[in-house]
Amino acid sequence: MSASGHPAMPDTSPLQMPIQSLREGRLVTRPLPSAPAGMAWRRGFIVTTAAVLTIFATYQIWWLLRIGGIGLLEGLLLLVFVPLFAWIVQSFASSLAGFVLVLMKRPARLGIDPDASLPTLAVRTALLMPTYNEDPERLLAGLQAIVESLQATGRGDHFDLFVLSDTRDADIQRREVIAFERLRAAMPQARLYYRLREDNHERKAGNIADWVRCWGGAYPQFLILDADSLMTGDTLVRLAAAMEANEDVALVQTLPVIVNGATVFARMQEFSGRMYGPVIAHGVAWWHGAESNYWGHNALIRTQAFAAHGGLPELDGTTPFRGAVLSHDFVEAALLRRGGWALHMVPTLEGSYEEGPPTLTDMLVRDRRWCQGNLQHGGVLPARGLHWVSRWHLLIGIGHYLTAPLWAMLVLIGLAVPLQHGAFGEGLSPAGYWMAIDDGRFLGVFLLTMAMLFAPKILGYIATLADARMRRGTGGAVRGFISLVIENLLAALMAPITMYVQSRGVAEVLAGRDSGWDAQRRDDGRQTWGDLWRNYRGTTLLGVLMGTGAWMMSPGLALWMSPMIIGLVGSIPIVRFTSSRRAGLALRRAGLFSTPEEHSPPAVLLRAAELRARAHPPEAGAPTPAPALQG
Repeated sequence: MSASGHPAMPDTSPLQMPIQSLREGRLVTRPLPSAPAGMAWRRGFIVTTAAVLTIFATYQIWWLLRIGGIGLLEGLLLLVFVPLFAWIVQSFASSLAGFVLVLMKRPARLGIDPDASLPTLAVRTALLMPTYNEDPERLLAGLQAIVESLQATGRGDHFDLFVLSDTRDADIQRREVIAFERLRAAMPQARLYYRLREDNHERKAGNIADWVRCWGGAYPQFLILDADSLMTGDTLVRLAAAMEANEDVALVQTLPVIVNGATVFARMQEFSGRMYGPVIAHGVAWWHGAESNYWGHNALIRTQAFAAHGGLPELDGTTPFRGAVLSHDFVEAALLRRGGWALHMVPTLEGSYEEGPPTLTDMLVRDRRWCQGNLQHGGVLPARGLHWVSRWHLLIGIGHYLTAPLWAMLVLIGLAVPLQHGAFGEGLSPAGYWMAIDDGRFLGVFLLTMAMLFAPKILGYIATLADARMRRGTGGAVRGFISLVIENLLAALMAPITMYVQSRGVAEVLAGRDSGWDAQRRDDGRQTWGDLWRNYRGTTLLGVLMGTGAWMMSPGLALWMSPMIIGLVGSIPIVRFTSSRRAGLALRRAGLFSTPEEHSPPAVLLRAAELRARAHPPEAGAPTPAPALQG
């Protein structure tokens, strides 16, 4: 019993959750009534567009290379160019479809209509909040805002909330209990439970599996929240009703919107996610259909389906690939679909929020963990019985981190080929070398690549202008465009830093270096000059050496490489500026990087901010140490 007299957890209701095999299994091909019609031609459009444009561009590059003869370097260039170009084309084709859907305002799938009256519910849903060394007061304030929003709908009795702690820090454990008891005393009518797990084996995935095996039998469905998640009661009720009405669905999720950023970097993320995100999400949902991926949180899951098919096996191989599955969500989605269940994303339903990393450093530290987990999926790809779209999700997740070293290889090979032919001795840049061979073909491929690379952003901007609420929320047409330009300039400056650190991360993973498991910083972007020097001295030195070497070879080469050199040499001031809260708030006052949620904040965000400010104890207000990049 807890201090308040309530049971810490309800009576157990065990549910079997067998470990799944990757060596055995077959795809269950039962009909999926919730699957949209016309999936074959939708996927055919994406695959055909990607294939045709990739073949066309590859032919143009091959024609340029063949003049001097296809040697080892030329062959490597083609080998690297093809997957990178195909990656860009697929994103372009998907965003183009999403752009059309956003303009058409197509109705959402699964019968979810955000403008319809709130549906009634028949069953109970568990809200699960796994936590690991998070700030308890901040965490529980967010949960209180969610529960209050649910109760305001009149459907609060259909939801129970569980705080599932994996916290190892004794002081944070103590504060968790105090904050939880304070929350339960403030909301005696709500069913709130807390459990501290003694053994945090398999991290978050193991935490959820432990709840399913012990208490899952009492709840037909559950929703997983992250420590930074906020969701409106209206959205939770509509998701729960959609699950009840579609018996073939095992998972349904919305598009989480990034909120609460104060630094330049965090507000960049908010703005880009809000302006470009809907176009990208609608396109992805259009061709994924009932084979959607899973992003690990703010998603409603059918308990019986998850118990029957979501038990994760230990992976074989060498460290760090072996052991518990780290990026568990992709694998769970693949296993659920193999079991014959539908998975859907509904991007038209708003009311789902999360917070992004406050700085580039925080994002890169988080990315290092995700890099290890996604590369680990190489051992899952050959699993028997997976749907081909599920394999594609796994491959895309792996490719997200391999693209950084591939881009680096493309740049290096693109330099090596002209150097091999003595071009720089004539004062030419790499672009000048290729254009001297055939300016029309080189320029055509370059412009095609740039057009498709920036198309999702331009389409997102046009779609934003077409929606009055979105246009006002992003500052209007002029401020929205200025924000778009600034975001792209800053992203271009940070791209070489990201490429270097991600490439180093891939090398570390392949060398067997584990990423560890630390809590993420949530709302503090402060970094000292010492922190920045420790984290980015390598990138600075690389930029200086690269610039010096390029200038010694040819001023034209240095000019051609200047975007990369400037980003690397200036990594410390660039990260310092984008980590600044003062600069971020100045941009906000100027109406730049604005979002609809910042322009007109939803009630759940305002309430969470109020509760967090009220319950902020002195020890939680101390500056958070800046994270250190490994290596």
